[in-house]
Amino acid sequence: MKEIIEKISSYNIFNYLFPGIIFVILLREITSYDLVQENNFLGAFLYYFIGLIISRIGSLIIGDLLKSKRLKFIKFTDYNDFVKACDKDKKIELFSEINNMYRTIISLLTLLLLGKLYENIAEWLNIGENLSYILLITTLIILFVFSYKKQTGFVVKRVASRTEK
Repeated sequence: MKEIIEKISSYNIFNYLFPGIIFVILLREITSYDLVQENNFLGAFLYYFIGLIISRIGSLIIGDLLKSKRLKFIKFTDYNDFVKACDKDKKIELFSEINNMYRTIISLLTLLLLGKLYENIAEWLNIGENLSYILLITTLIILFVFSYKKQTGFVVKRVASRTEK
């Protein structure tokens, strides 16, 4: 366990594990859903996975919504320029990590709100546990398919930026 903890980067802690733990604690406080684990070892993996989900929703939905042509709330630089700038200034990666943490916190708070709304709607519409699980698993499949597509795009862009002449 100690070796695993030593290999976890600050990015993984602040964008996956920390949000997962905070989400589970706050979800238990504001809803009837309780995902807190008695077993710390299993809990760490569950909280990490929940944080990963929160982060992916932040990347795919929150980030894309805030940079959309309609909102124009944020603007990203060209990816090739980002890669070149990171080679010259290592602090850009730190700032990007902090930026992603803020996006993940926005996602965490949004999901808490949606969790509370879902609890009320499920009770009102009498949605059973089995249907809730099916909806959750289907949503996660869709989320990770689009995450895979987006990450593949980053790999392709990164390779292209390194092989350009």
